[in-house]
Amino acid sequence: MPGTVRDHLWLFACVAGADDDSLGAGGVPVGSRMTPVEGALYLGTPNLIMVRCGGRPEPPYDQYALPFRSLDRQVWSIVGSGGRQDDDELGPVLDLAAGFPNLCGVFLDDFFIPDPDGGPKWTGAMSPQQLQELRPRLQLKDRRLETWVTFYSRALDPTHPGHFEIDGPPQRWLDHFDVITLWTRGEDRLKNLPTYLDRLEALSPGARKMIGCDFWDFVNKAPVPVELMQFQCELGLEWLRQGRIDGMIFLANTTMDVGLESSLWARQWIAEVGEELV
Repeated sequence: MPGTVRDHLWLFACVAGADDDSLGAGGVPVGSRMTPVEGALYLGTPNLIMVRCGGRPEPPYDQYALPFRSLDRQVWSIVGSGGRQDDDELGPVLDLAAGFPNLCGVFLDDFFIPDPDGGPKWTGAMSPQQLQELRPRLQLKDRRLETWVTFYSRALDPTHPGHFEIDGPPQRWLDHFDVITLWTRGEDRLKNLPTYLDRLEALSPGARKMIGCDFWDFVNKAPVPVELMQFQCELGLEWLRQGRIDGMIFLANTTMDVGLESSLWARQWIAEVGEELV
């Protein structure tokens, strides 16, 4: 999609304060109050991914989502943080989409999970058959909702301490997604981001790709250093210009009002490059 850099930037959002426990564990002041739309406005991103965390927000979503009308595009989770699914996650999102023309997709977060039966390999939160059966429900009268998924680079890296092996070819699941969002966590691993994108492109050449940029290192329980935030943002901009990725996602509103230098730097960077054409 042509346009400006800003058109390709997204905020990954949860209810205010959803990451306080993780921040507190790292010694960062807790008590984040920034809401999703406040985060998008502050950061300068016109698009937002809303992911349920700990079962919040609770459906129906219409009142909670009212401020989301100010966004260019929004995507809502049907698999929430931690791979959680509560009853029919899709129904409330479809109800919301009927009144929100800017809702353009559904998001499956933390999709690959440990085998519920205790097997050594990880599996999808939904089966390939369930993903296939999902498609017809995403066809609305005026548009089709896209399917987005979280994919962690540690699944691509056998040397990673947190590496997990997927049960069977990952393509069994990935072929059902329109957009794969690639997340690399751990300060010592971000330098391998070019290798991880190469491997993901080989694994799933058909899907559009986006890279996820954390302000908070959830592995090491520490802020992402500014130099690494700069590294991934400038690399992401290069890939965006080359057409290798379709966008960049920043996580999250819940870590943006607690004094992290990484979020302050990203806000300034977006202000500087946001109106460039790509």
